[in-house]
Amino acid sequence: MTELYKKIKKSFGALLIAVALMLSAGNAAHAQDFHLSQYDAPPMFLNPAMTGMFDGKFRIEAHYRTQWAAVATKPFTTTGISFDMPIKKFGVGVQIMNYRAGAGQFNVLSALVSVAYDIVIDKAKNHHFALGIQGGIVYKSFDINKLTFGNQYTPLNGGDFDMNLPTNEVLQNSTILTHDINAGALYYFAKENVRINPFVGFSAFHLTQPQESFYDNGNKLPVRYYAHGGLKINVNEKIQLLPKAIYMHEVNDNEWTATLLLHYFLKDADTYLIFGPTYRSKDAGIIEAGIKKGQYTCRISYDINTSSLQTVSNHRGGFEISFTYIARRSKPNPLANCPRL
Repeated sequence: MTELYKKIKKSFGALLIAVALMLSAGNAAHAQDFHLSQYDAPPMFLNPAMTGMFDGKFRIEAHYRTQWAAVATKPFTTTGISFDMPIKKFGVGVQIMNYRAGAGQFNVLSALVSVAYDIVIDKAKNHHFALGIQGGIVYKSFDINKLTFGNQYTPLNGGDFDMNLPTNEVLQNSTILTHDINAGALYYFAKENVRINPFVGFSAFHLTQPQESFYDNGNKLPVRYYAHGGLKINVNEKIQLLPKAIYMHEVNDNEWTATLLLHYFLKDADTYLIFGPTYRSKDAGIIEAGIKKGQYTCRISYDINTSSLQTVSNHRGGFEISFTYIARRSKPNPLANCPRL
């Protein structure tokens, strides 16, 4: 009992230190990050502490999202790929994400490496607490030749933009190369064949608030905070329910998302069917469907726009697809120890 108490005390002490470090960063900022509807499909995008926290040899995840095709000539797109694996009590991984937005081809490419450490709290190895850290580089760019500015507008011939006119924009450069450091903590209950497996996590991104600006004004990238959690509920041998939620905060922007997924097991086909709704505050209702067969999981979702832009978008939002492969250890009919959030 004394040893268990020491482990719990050490684990929560580490959590408090991690949270203090995350909260110690300031709040000054002038921009917001991209988001995903399937925010938990790329695990290191959600929380670096999730790196390697699964039952298998290694995991590969690929992601694609396109948004605002209904209202933009150049839709916003997100693509990504990640790889992670457990090594004893550690998890290691790498994640590459690319975001592109608008006619000016504004592009953000990030390459991040993650390391996590799994702390087993009890002797039965059911209660787990993980800490993770992530770091790497971010490259941002745009093409000014594809943009038009108010100074280039001319009323001649009914009004148009003359690309030969000066923009009067004083840009220092059209590219930015900077760093990024993120961290997170995660608790999960890993016991198999129980009714409920809870999980909860906290993560923070851009902890050092790196400088980023195409102008010479010292703009800093703000810290982004995630609080997320949920339950894997084993209703019976065929049905699993997965209620989950996430709260996101970045400067003056707050967003929460609530989801209820149904996993229905087809025993003869060794396949799970996935279906359920999601609501994202002030933005969208989302429908998600998928299939999980053996080592493979594919999820598809569509955002139904509910924001003030719906009169223009006609409720059309974003399409998203994710694909996950987990190389399993040789073990008959395994149940994932760390629930997919």
